Amino acid sequence: MKVALFVTCLVDMFQPNVGKSTVELLERLGCEVDFPPSQVCCGQPAYNSGYVAEAKEAAKNMIRAFEDAAYVVTPSGSCATMFAEYPHLFKGDPQWEDRARALAQKTYELTQFIVEVLRVTDVGAKLEGVATYHTSCHMTRLLQVQDPPFALLSHVEGLKLEALPHSQNCCGFGGTFSVKMGPISEQMVDEKVESVMETGADYLIGADCGCLMNIGGRMERLGKKVKVMHIAEVLNSR
Repeated sequence: MKVALFVTCLVDMFQPNVGKSTVELLERLGCEVDFPPSQVCCGQPAYNSGYVAEAKEAAKNMIRAFEDAAYVVTPSGSCATMFAEYPHLFKGDPQWEDRARALAQKTYELTQFIVEVLRVTDVGAKLEGVATYHTSCHMTRLLQVQDPPFALLSHVEGLKLEALPHSQNCCGFGGTFSVKMGPISEQMVDEKVESVMETGADYLIGADCGCLMNIGGRMERLGKKVKVMHIAEVLNSR
């Protein structure tokens, strides 16, 4: 099966190991991974800030970049959600609406693709320790991907998963929200850190790099000794 990797800005610029782990994991599961070089930002930061015209230009580029792909897979529920928004962004546009819908329908968050398309829940991963999982807002509430991460993590040999208290709460990142509403964002992430520490976990796992960067950065500043891992890195552990 051939898939196109939508790597996302945060992976490209800050967490390349997540991209590497994603590719290695997919290849181990029998996929041929392509990387369209013309991909850039999906347009979500501009769109969420009200710059719709600018977001449309980014979206058009992404539609062209992935038009020939059979499947598009991304290690980000947030960015996959933006692709799902494209048909609304181009609603009524005779040139772009159908193309936007086609892209949205073939785009999957990584764990969603593994469980729902490849029909795999045990990828043969091994990781010793106690972990807790952060459910990101876009992935859980908008993309409606809730069970696949837990199905996969439940089969990681040596890993004990502890439920995260107040898991439904946002971590305070929210892209530009954390910049525009810094004091509020700080209070939100402090509450999330407290919840993580309550679990006694060795690892904090998530599926969105923005959330992990926000929570991990705050824990580091507070001197908390919890290792932050994207779920792709966990599932690629052997």
